[in-house]
Amino acid sequence: MARKEDPAFDITFYESVLRRDPRYADVVEILGGLYTKTGRIADGLRMDRKLVKLRPGNATAHYNLACSLALVKRKADALRALRRAIELGYDDREWMAEDPDLAGLKKSAVFQSMLKELKPQS
Repeated sequence: MARKEDPAFDITFYESVLRRDPRYADVVEILGGLYTKTGRIADGLRMDRKLVKLRPGNATAHYNLACSLALVKRKADALRALRRAIELGYDDREWMAEDPDLAGLKKSAVFQSMLKELKPQS
């Protein structure tokens, strides 16, 4: 039988792992997602910033940081992080266009320009 999803349990578990190893990038990434999913946006942003420091060349880490920044209405910072994600190889145009976390950026000319740079997936 599959375990019932319990974000509070998962958060407590991963926080305990992170206390033992603060540089465990996979756990930082998981916690960032869990925090954001449960409405702890500031904590998610903190984890996304940490992940970018641990994995500066990771496009997805920069994309997730852009999402967190957009959620806290830091539009210019979010667009910079999104630009960096694309420079590092982020290329999921369809998801970027639909991602609800980026809703606050979608009317931006800069955002629309970035979308146009990305090739549609075939």
